Amino acid sequence: METGLTHLHNLLRYAIVIFLIINVVKSFLGWFGKKEYTAGDNKLSLFLFITAHLQLVIGLVLYFISDIVQGYKAMPMIDIMKDSVARFWVVEHMLSMIVGIVIITLGRIMAKKAKTDGAKFRRQAIYFTLAMVIIFAAIPWPWAVAGIARPWF
Repeated sequence: METGLTHLHNLLRYAIVIFLIINVVKSFLGWFGKKEYTAGDNKLSLFLFITAHLQLVIGLVLYFISDIVQGYKAMPMIDIMKDSVARFWVVEHMLSMIVGIVIITLGRIMAKKAKTDGAKFRRQAIYFTLAMVIIFAAIPWPWAVAGIARPWF
């Protein structure tokens, strides 16, 4: 089960990356191009929202069943914080992703509450860009250091 969830978690990161990039680009184009906020724009942010929350649920399950994380969690916290790989898996990855997903959620809520199309695009652009920076920094990319790097698929 853990292997299947890990593979699904690895694949879903690309869906989030794609949805984040599309939403950020469309939000900036809509904001500066003074475009109308359409049902399609709303659906794109909804797809990002759903994918991010699905990824969060899978990630939380993996956090509690993963042999790697459980091995690190057996260590004293002072030792975890001294070891960059253990710190990444036990603290940084999870915390950063939760913060990023909270920001995506806030961006979607704030955009829906905005009165004008420009305000909707502006709020999405700001929130989603901030979430994208945080999430991209915490993804275990294939080129990351040993112990953190995850394969492409």
